[in-house]
Amino acid sequence: MKKEGPYVLFWFRRDLRLNENKGLYHALRSGKKVLPLFIFDDYILDPLPADDHRVYFIYRTLDAMQASLKEKGKVLLVRKGDPPEVFRQLLKQYTIETVVCNADHEPYGIERDEQVRIVLKEHGVGFQQYLDHLVMAKEEVLKSDQSPYHVFTPYSHRWKERLSDKHLAYHASEEMLSQLAGQRDAAFPALEELGLRKSTLQAPPLHVDESLIRDYHKNRDFPAKEGTSRLGVHLRFGTLSIRTLIKNAIQWNETFLNELIWREFYAMILWHYPQVVDQSFKSRYDRIEWLNDERQFSLWQKGQTGYPMVDAGMRQLSKTGYMHNRLRMVTASFLSKHLLIDWRWGEAWFGEKLFDYELSSNNGGWQWSAGTGCDAAPYFRIFNPMSQQKKFDPDTVFIRQWIPELDSLDYPMPVTDHARARERCLKAYRKALDNR
Repeated sequence: MKKEGPYVLFWFRRDLRLNENKGLYHALRSGKKVLPLFIFDDYILDPLPADDHRVYFIYRTLDAMQASLKEKGKVLLVRKGDPPEVFRQLLKQYTIETVVCNADHEPYGIERDEQVRIVLKEHGVGFQQYLDHLVMAKEEVLKSDQSPYHVFTPYSHRWKERLSDKHLAYHASEEMLSQLAGQRDAAFPALEELGLRKSTLQAPPLHVDESLIRDYHKNRDFPAKEGTSRLGVHLRFGTLSIRTLIKNAIQWNETFLNELIWREFYAMILWHYPQVVDQSFKSRYDRIEWLNDERQFSLWQKGQTGYPMVDAGMRQLSKTGYMHNRLRMVTASFLSKHLLIDWRWGEAWFGEKLFDYELSSNNGGWQWSAGTGCDAAPYFRIFNPMSQQKKFDPDTVFIRQWIPELDSLDYPMPVTDHARARERCLKAYRKALDNR
């Protein structure tokens, strides 16, 4: 059978958009016809339920991209399987000169890409990567001795010093889609063909609200207000360009910009220190003697701890796939410090539920809350859920939205006493730190 091609192949991953896509832009500029591809990766999908809300979001996004391309007489190839094996099969069908994609910073993504690189090299096919989901590469923001920053504030100062027009350059991939290869077969796989099902959870729409972002510093800590952008899922899967959003943030709100830099900071930590996936950044904190009470963990998951600020956040997460950032800190601190349950248990639960789950940010946030992470947050900083409630939801507007039984006997008594839990936590942490 005669192979189709020759082509440059562009591999979509966490960059699910046709516009302002750096890797796609460079592939289209090659002058060759470009074959677009997405792979539903078995390694990622196998542990997930068939109706996982993130996977369904990806499917719907790809379906919309396919519809847009079909109007232009183009088609997005969609495959399912182990990426190196998928490429072996594609190389039998197509003459491919180069594979282009945007880079990943997570350990699995790096390992997967290396395996694909080896397969391609065996067939004399090039492999090019570009940084698209972050602005700064890991080697761009370093201390004077060329070591990585471990504390956010000096990192953010250096990040801002390093930022230049080239980092925020616009890549008009949408203007060159005529370079995509036209295909005879425009069939797009049904959910069932991929072993997937619809999810009842819906991601927030992609909408960059200028007035909300301009007031971000005023409203972001109050969960009853519509004060956060809800753009996390769109950054996670690349339906929104980080460069576009950072340009907006520079103009509109410094606090919002800093939140985007936090995302870059945690990505750099994971990139430089991949062991944080399952270890405390500060290794001595792995000596903490966690209680790991499974009954209490279940109460935390269900939003039945008797602490309204914690329970409202946990119920919001389970019902919507989203949790307000202030509540992420409160619930994470409560699990690791009030209940002395290993932060990795909670991190995994968030990883299962969050629409905007991103390994580096989730891991960084949990280690920050548990006091085990890279930043200079002391272990003895323990959020008081009642104080947090009085400060950020004083009229219980948000809490009552999620806990209608708040004033009834159906709402449980607190699973633990704050003062005693705090003292127990301090004792456990001191014991771990003193055990040299």
